Amino acid sequence: MIGNATFASESPDPDLQSIAMPLLPPPALLQQTLRAVARRYRLPALSETGEAGPSATLATVIEQARLALARGESPDVTLKRLFVDALARLIHDAMRVDAGDPVFQAMLLRHRVTHVREYASLSARAEQDRRPVLASVNALAHPRKPQSEGMARLHALASSSSWSALHDAVQQLLDLPAIPDDTPTRHRLSRLADSPELERLRRLETLESDALVRQYRTLWDRHGPRSGTAAAAAQGVDAQRRGTAVEALTAQALQALALGLNDADGTGAPYRVVTSMRVPASIPAKHERAKTEWDAVLLRQAETIADAPAWDICLLAEAKASADAATTDFPRLLRGMRLLAQADATVIYDFETHEGVVRLRGASLSTLPTDETALADTVLYCSNAPAEATPRLLSAASRMQLLSAQASLDFAACVAETQHADTRSLEPVWQQLVESPRWAAVLNQYAVMREVRELMVHPDDLRAAIDSPG
Repeated sequence: MIGNATFASESPDPDLQSIAMPLLPPPALLQQTLRAVARRYRLPALSETGEAGPSATLATVIEQARLALARGESPDVTLKRLFVDALARLIHDAMRVDAGDPVFQAMLLRHRVTHVREYASLSARAEQDRRPVLASVNALAHPRKPQSEGMARLHALASSSSWSALHDAVQQLLDLPAIPDDTPTRHRLSRLADSPELERLRRLETLESDALVRQYRTLWDRHGPRSGTAAAAAQGVDAQRRGTAVEALTAQALQALALGLNDADGTGAPYRVVTSMRVPASIPAKHERAKTEWDAVLLRQAETIADAPAWDICLLAEAKASADAATTDFPRLLRGMRLLAQADATVIYDFETHEGVVRLRGASLSTLPTDETALADTVLYCSNAPAEATPRLLSAASRMQLLSAQASLDFAACVAETQHADTRSLEPVWQQLVESPRWAAVLNQYAVMREVRELMVHPDDLRAAIDSPG
């Protein structure tokens, strides 16, 4: 063993030489089941949507631009005109006070107002500033240390994030003759009073009372609870609970599939399911930003090596609470597939799972598909979210990138100030879309969404297909 990989070529045991045996073909029943399962999350073709809203128009125009570029052609001026007009409508809709987008409105307020922008910048680094200030106060006035009333007050003010009052209290202590010059305590108090971190926290505290800053915070709060609040914690707990539930449903559906395959096989129980399968570090490829833990995996026993079973992967399943979550996850999943495919075909790898260690053949891993168009027989996204009556054709991430472009914010600011703006000022967004690699995710957004939704199934539909795969 090297790490958690067993190298067949290093052992004289003749049983280990069977690692080179040909891979078994995928079971016909599994393929039939995957073909039969209903795909309730599938996206319609853009030509079938019949929607005329700005989001649908943008999705259609962006996809037409992508196809033109794929053919080696430049998207024509008609597409550009349709794009900027639809983007202008999207911006106007997002700005509506009654039914607009609070996140975009907050971004626009930050874009237009200097001190709101300053508040946002200070707020983003507030926790980073808070830590050294608290450390300095604790060094002076830790509650477990004997301390004066003044020092105890420092600790209380820091604990309650009363930064201006803390600064004033430090200055009052420095003015006391009881703390002589050239002592460690005076040096620490002076450093605290003059620290840039405390100064930034004081400025943040001052800005929090400003009317436009309060409006900015209200807009963000409409989007969702702020990080660190009790509401955010409760939301996180609820999301975790829903995630755990769909993971359990996914594992149960794959267990039913394994039972059906074992019944059809008739030679024993060559199929099994493992959950939370972690990719070993011994696979010789970059693990960074790749999926390294798989929610549920259907395995087939390939052979017995040194009195222990060795397995091949038949199906990898990921549980997601929504189609958006699956779309966001897709790049990691692709990197995860490419990571697995880098396995050495002559090696048996040990994978940790909830059910214990399983030994997977590198010969099987190295043949896993790595192209997004070839995953349908090997990968599923499972979700118990309701299917939308009208699926969104422009992803949330793409919509936000379009709205947050500099030209979009400048256009919106002009609308807010003059009630009118020239849509031609949005043409730089179009140029970025068709030219900049940073916009590749937006350019490819519909194609990726369609691929992801082709891989998505509801666990109930998978169970139904298992019962009647034909």
